[in-house]
Amino acid sequence: MFKKKKISKIAFDKETQRPILRCSICTGEQVAGFKEIRTGKFQEVMVIRNDQDLDDFRKMYGIEDVPKEY
Repeated sequence: MFKKKKISKIAFDKETQRPILRCSICTGEQVAGFKEIRTGKFQEVMVIRNDQDLDDFRKMYGIEDVPKEY
């Protein structure tokens, strides 16, 4: 049985950053993180492998909806 890797919580500023789920069209890989509104710089938080990972990300930051970006 595999152990889940503990994810360290990063600082998230709701006024300057927005949560997104960056998705690859080719491989299907999904990465949750935050994108700075002004610069467009993406800060990766965790790889999303299943629905449970996405739920954990939402609960960790108190986010209801995470839009996808391709």
